Amino acid sequence: MYATERHARIIDELDAAGRVSVASLSRDLDVTAETIRRDLDALEAAGALRRVHGGAVRRSSLVELNLGERERRNTPAKRAIAGKALELLVQAAPAAISVDAGTTTRAFADLLAEHVPAEGLLDVVTHAVPIVLRLQDNRALTVHAVGGVVRPETSAAVGQPALDGFARMRCDLAFVGANGLSGGFGLSTPDEREAAVKTAMVRAARRTVALVDSSKHDEESFVRFAELADVDVLVTDREPGRELAAALDAAGVEVLVP
Repeated sequence: MYATERHARIIDELDAAGRVSVASLSRDLDVTAETIRRDLDALEAAGALRRVHGGAVRRSSLVELNLGERERRNTPAKRAIAGKALELLVQAAPAAISVDAGTTTRAFADLLAEHVPAEGLLDVVTHAVPIVLRLQDNRALTVHAVGGVVRPETSAAVGQPALDGFARMRCDLAFVGANGLSGGFGLSTPDEREAAVKTAMVRAARRTVALVDSSKHDEESFVRFAELADVDVLVTDREPGRELAAALDAAGVEVLVP
């Protein structure tokens, strides 16, 4: 097998599992461990993965992709999560919600843009510019735009004005996204300023709903913004693995899968 073929197989395995080991790759590809180590070093130099002891993990857990790149990833899963989240919204019938920046929450906002609450108006608080624009024409919603400095990577407002904006409001439900979800580290994201806003959203809500697709399971990004115990409901597209499922259960997190 040529090196390029091995590299493709390694990337496929990373996409499927999020982590690879030297031992398993050596066995599956029928090459020496030293060959696999050289392959992993080459792929790390190309920016395709991050080397860890005994193997490698996806680089996406530390490197933040721009909004356009993220919108093209795992689209069916995000739509399924959004649909389940809307069902939860209808059942809970909240008076006010907050919606985080991100592509999964954007998929949720696409459905929310056509939603008409059974009773009265629904207050929606968000710091995400695309979500404000998506929701503003729905007359059944009162959209509250939280201000701040807008990050080009996510089109989200951050900084003290955003923190103060969420601190002044009490929402029944907060719908938040994450770049990483793990039993040991909780919910995480690459940027400190975004993490601070997410934390403010969680603290300002009576209940928190995490919208996280399965590619983020067992991932740890740079900054933690919430413990598992801070989350009431996880909406995801696939049942978590055994260790993560046990940690979620111990933290009292309800897991919903479409």
